Amino acid sequence: MAAIAARGQDVRERLGRLSRIGAGGRIIRTHGDYHLGQVMLTERGWVILDFEGEPARTLPERRQKRSPLRDVAGMLRSFSYVAAAGDILGTRQMPEDWESRARAAFLEGYFKEADPALLPPGQESTQKLLSVFELEKAVYELNYEINNRPDWVGIPVASIMRLLEAE
Repeated sequence: MAAIAARGQDVRERLGRLSRIGAGGRIIRTHGDYHLGQVMLTERGWVILDFEGEPARTLPERRQKRSPLRDVAGMLRSFSYVAAAGDILGTRQMPEDWESRARAAFLEGYFKEADPALLPPGQESTQKLLSVFELEKAVYELNYEINNRPDWVGIPVASIMRLLEAE
């Protein structure tokens, strides 16, 4: 946590850029709480579960149309949790490159199937917007972990640092 304690202004500035990114693609009804715990692999392929959205949000907030990249960011964040959870719980340690491979595979599949009209124009704009949404989600997770699972704070902290250093 000490690694980001003095980086609050950096986080605020990065999140503030969201309002200056420009064209962000279309907004649609999204899942709202999309992560690995909301999907299941079946014989027919992946099935998305539980469409109630983020339980802490009000119903009008959950029904609000948003960029689909917010859900993509939620899934990417869940890969960070899988990669770190085995170490924290003392169960299974994931290979060192597991998270980066999972992210790459998910993004490849997503962008192959997604309607380009839903996304900002150009790969660079899409990546910038996705990065902002991922940072926003990691900050939300940091608050959650501080209040509920202090031993897990390192997961969002590491991601916040990675996202801040990426620019």
